[in-house]
Amino acid sequence: MTLTQEIKAEAKRLGFELVGITTPDPPPHVDVFKSWLAAGRHGEMGYLATERSCLRRSNPRAILPECRSILVLGVRYPTPGAASVAESGQAGARLNGRVASYAWGDDYHDVLPVRLRALVSFIEKLYGGPVPNRWYTDTGPLLERDLAQRAGLGWIGKNTCLIHPSLGSYYLLAEILLGIELEIDQPITTDHCGSCVRCLEACPTACILPDRTLNAQRCISYLTIELKGSIPHELRDQMGEWIFGCDVCQEVCPWNQRFAKDDGQAVFSPRAGLPTPDLLEELALSADAFKHKFKGSPVKRAKRRGYLDNVAISIGNQARLGHQRAEAVEALQQALLHDEEALVRGHAAWALGQIGGPDALQALEKALEYEKDAETSAEICTALQDRSG
Repeated sequence: MTLTQEIKAEAKRLGFELVGITTPDPPPHVDVFKSWLAAGRHGEMGYLATERSCLRRSNPRAILPECRSILVLGVRYPTPGAASVAESGQAGARLNGRVASYAWGDDYHDVLPVRLRALVSFIEKLYGGPVPNRWYTDTGPLLERDLAQRAGLGWIGKNTCLIHPSLGSYYLLAEILLGIELEIDQPITTDHCGSCVRCLEACPTACILPDRTLNAQRCISYLTIELKGSIPHELRDQMGEWIFGCDVCQEVCPWNQRFAKDDGQAVFSPRAGLPTPDLLEELALSADAFKHKFKGSPVKRAKRRGYLDNVAISIGNQARLGHQRAEAVEALQQALLHDEEALVRGHAAWALGQIGGPDALQALEKALEYEKDAETSAEICTALQDRSG
């Protein structure tokens, strides 16, 4: 076996189902990325637009000057079909939220670095000495889907996901920049999306753009994870049941419906209470309970405040249809009166306004008497006006 073949074999032994190699040349869609930034579609993710970030994403050698090859890797996580999703649209149904399938199990930011370090150690042992390297898994300034396409792992679909022609898109990516020259894989240059626009039509917030980018400021994943402030009113009802991330554009993709396997690697299998947590229980999580429940989980990235904002919105979206209306009003009232976070109280007020009815309005009026935060008071007033209007 050649050096490249031995490295690929070890990568697969370590659990990387997708393995490809490309050059450290500038990624092909750098200009698209820069135009996306210039249009402000990255929202509050300002770290993407720094001069240092743009330089490195434009040229991997700015990260590792000695780089001669880039090893691009992928690991499979469960699809939404791997676990039952709570029924919606039925009166009396439990109030359950939905969590994106990549976040059901352990955090890949904790899992994959162990494998990456082991692979680098194997490479250095095989090579017979130290090898300049840098590795990342969604943590470094790389256009990783561009690199993955050029390494032959798939093409970038209209939903912006990397799609493997026989395995679908439910993959997490990682990269190792190496100071040794390996055999390069041929890129996938064919667009297999064709005339299909299912992802664009299915996106709840219409965030997917025709140029295979998306407006992050409208994306449910951005709204439920990255956004630190109040979620825009006009997008709240479009979030539906989602409380962390979103799978819709992957669920409707024909390549996933035909080829993606439901089961992912065991480490990413659902934890207790996932993938459809009980929203009334979640809304009552204390800071300590949140930390304990989501220790080692991707969900911790939203932090308690952001997570409970999402939970409150999901409760409002479902309870207004009649699902556990009385229980929802009681839970939201408790959050509105007692939660220490102003944003959580504000989103709870919105949810009560969506549910309506005498009890919800009474809860809003009572909270308005005691609320000291100006923005939360404004949320309460808006909720009251919406119901009275």
